[in-house]
Formats: sequence, structure tokens, C-alpha cells
Amino acid sequence: MNSIIAFLLLGGTIMSVLAVIGILRLPDMYSRLHATTKSTTLGVIMIMAGAFLYFWYVEGLIETNLLLGALFILITAPVSSHLLSRSAFHADVKPYKLTVLNDLKRDETNPDAENDPARDLVE
Repeated sequence: MNSIIAFLLLGGTIMSVLAVIGILRLPDMYSRLHATTKSTTLGVIMIMAGAFLYFWYVEGLIETNLLLGALFILITAPVSSHLLSRSAFHADVKPYKLTVLNDLKRDETNPDAENDPARDLVE
């Protein structure tokens, strides 16, 4: 059991370090947000799971606060990431210069006739 606890704690720490590397190395806000949300969510949940197992196995306590905290992060991290990326998109934060396609911009602005999905609907 101690090896499982150590694996979860070390794995969570490594995922959190990868999030920091993603913030420092990736070129634009969108890719930074993607890297940090994915790895931080997994890292924090792994650390909380390791702490839960430690308290349960070693101390004999069942800490439901750790499970509720992990559930809260699992629910709120993707939602906050989505809201941040949408607000950056609407504030015209430009993606990295090698980004090729931006379908969302076309759909939210005035779509031209050939790309309009409503043109295929029969009345």
C-alpha cells in the first residue's frame, strides 16, 4: 500500500511540474491553458488520492474532505478553462502564428453562404 501512496504522490508532483513547464514553454494562451488544466487537474487529484489513502491506511481515518476536494477540482477545472479560453477568444487574443484554422471565429461571425450550415436545411 505504501508503494501505491508513493506512486500517487510522486505522479501528482510530476504532473504539477509538467504544468509549470507548459506555462513556461508553450507559445500562446490557448496552448498554455490546455497544458496547465489537464496536467494540474490530474496532478492535484493524484495528490489528494494519495493523501486520502495515507490517512486511511496509516492513520485509520477516512477524510471525506479530500474526496470532495478532488471532485470539486474535477468539476470546476474544465469549466474554468473553457470560460477563460472563450473570454480570451472574445477579447481577440491571437493564437500562435502557426495555428492554421479557426472554425469558431467563422461560426460566430457572419458566415458566408457556402459554409453556412443552415443552407442545407429544407423548409
